[in-house]
Amino acid sequence: MDGGGFFGFGCGDQRSRWRWREFGDWAEGTRRGPMHGRAARFFEQGDLKYVILRLLEDKPRHGYDIIKELEGRFGGSYAPSPGTVYPTLTMLEDLGFARVVPEEGGKKIYEITDEGRKHLAEHSSTVDDIFQRIARFVEGFTDQPMTELNQSFQRLAKATYKTATSNIRDRETLEKIRDVIRRAADEIEAITK
Repeated sequence: MDGGGFFGFGCGDQRSRWRWREFGDWAEGTRRGPMHGRAARFFEQGDLKYVILRLLEDKPRHGYDIIKELEGRFGGSYAPSPGTVYPTLTMLEDLGFARVVPEEGGKKIYEITDEGRKHLAEHSSTVDDIFQRIARFVEGFTDQPMTELNQSFQRLAKATYKTATSNIRDRETLEKIRDVIRRAADEIEAITK
């Protein structure tokens, strides 16, 4: 698992949001489930470039600002990785759709070019579709039942991590925790079968 903490749950400030990469490629729509198939993918091949261009159209941004803006738009449930955003910015620069504007402190800030605005206008329906998918996704995640589920999941992660790390050398306690989690997972999976 990528960067998760104990049992794949994030540590530090990462604990406060869903960590989709810990769920494998299910969130990307490649595993069967309630979000399977193309509809589950927020960013199809090439979509991220349009999203970034739209954000740059609003105002010039650092790569980190783009990551945080998208995380905010997803209600904290998803944030693109720097390994995705920065190469996309470089590609947009190579295509002439964005340019780097020097800023004090040596950080790169990107702004959209006239060519980038033209490209965005030519693909406006695609861009609108992408942002509608984001809005539909976030709408479901901010509804009361999902908010309560997220809070319950956070409580489980915190209790699991705290109890396990407090008893890290107690094999019997760790096995009991593992068994509880496995039973819970089995029961949850059985709900939709």
